[in-house]
Amino acid sequence: MKIAVAGLGLIGGSLAKGFSSLSGTEVVGYDIDNSTIARSKLVGAIKEELTNENIKECEYVFIALYPQATVEFLEKFAPQIEKNTVVVDCAGTKREVCDKCFKIAKKYGFKFIGGHPMAGTQFSGFKYSRASMFDKASMILVPEKDEKIEVLEKVKKLLVEIGFKSVTITSSEEHDRIIAYTSQLAHVVSNAYVKSPNAKVHKGFSAGSYKDLTRVAKLNSDMWAELFLENDDNLAFEIDLLIENLKKYSDAIKDKDKEKLHSLLEEGTKIKESVD
Repeated sequence: MKIAVAGLGLIGGSLAKGFSSLSGTEVVGYDIDNSTIARSKLVGAIKEELTNENIKECEYVFIALYPQATVEFLEKFAPQIEKNTVVVDCAGTKREVCDKCFKIAKKYGFKFIGGHPMAGTQFSGFKYSRASMFDKASMILVPEKDEKIEVLEKVKKLLVEIGFKSVTITSSEEHDRIIAYTSQLAHVVSNAYVKSPNAKVHKGFSAGSYKDLTRVAKLNSDMWAELFLENDDNLAFEIDLLIENLKKYSDAIKDKDKEKLHSLLEEGTKIKESVD
C-alpha cells in the first residue's frame, strides 16, 4: 500500500513515521521545505517526495497543512488523484475546509473525509514528530452525509494500526462548535495568562497548576491565528462566556462576598465531577 502525506510538520511527520512503520506500506511526502523532505527521507519517514505521478499510486492521501493550504494543495493535485483514493485532511477547523474539499472531490470523483487528530504537543515541526504520537488518541472524522460505511471502516482500521484508540464521526458544524471550547479556548487562555507581569517572577512559586495552565501558551501563531479566524463565531462565543463567568468571581472577591464565592467554586467543582 502506498500512502501520501502532505505537510511534514509535527502531525504530518508523525503520520508519515507511523505509516512507514507498518509492514508493506510505502509513504511519499510533500512539504514546501526541501530540507524537511531530505530529513524525512534520511530517517525513513518517507521513501520519496510526492509527485504528480506517484500520487496516482496512492490508496490514501493525508493532508496535514493549514486550512487554506489544505484547499490549495487539493486543488493542485486533484486532477492526478485516482477515483479509488481516499483523501483525509488534518486541519483544526472543518467547516470551510470540508465545504470546499467535498466539492473538489466530487468534481474529480475521489473520496474526501475531513479529519482532526486529537494529539500533539506544545512544540511544532518535523523534529518533534514521532511514530507514537497517536497512541491511545482520538481521531475525528467528518464524512459526506452519504459516505459508505465500508469506506469509513477502512480508514478507521488504518488509523487504529498507527495507534489511534477511537474514531469519532461528526459534522463540520458540530466539530467547530465543540473544538472552540475543548482546544481553541484553552490556547487563548494559556496565551493570555502568561501576560501577567508576575509570569516573569514565577520561578520558585509555581508547581503543577501553573505548568498545566501554561503548557500551550507557546504556540505557532501563524497556524493558530488562521484556525481562530476560521472559527471566529464559535470561539468568540466561548471567550465572551468565559469573561462573563470570570466577572462573577471577580465581583465576589472585590465585594468580599464569601458566600457567593463559595457558591461559584462549588458550582464549578460539581460541573467538573459531572462531565468527568
